[in-house]
Amino acid sequence: MTGTTRSSEGLDPRRRKLLFRSWHRGMREMDLVLGSFADANIDRLSETELDLYEALLDIADRELLSWIVGEAPVPEAVDHDVYRQIVASRSAFTI
Repeated sequence: MTGTTRSSEGLDPRRRKLLFRSWHRGMREMDLVLGSFADANIDRLSETELDLYEALLDIADRELLSWIVGEAPVPEAVDHDVYRQIVASRSAFTI
């Protein structure tokens, strides 16, 4: 996988920005995890879920990746439905 598989056409400005940020993280592993999740789900997330997702995008790549792959315990504040959806979605590929 080399990048987004969906167009941002038809998305509102906030979703377009989040889709872009998901694929331009800095660590390729996180591009794949978050970009793939955003491709599949960004148009279906509620405003509340978008808030949670946007907060996850503000977390440093190495820290977030360590939680996603199980190398470090997930803080309670991060262990919410959107985070769990991301973790579940990564089972489609291996980092």
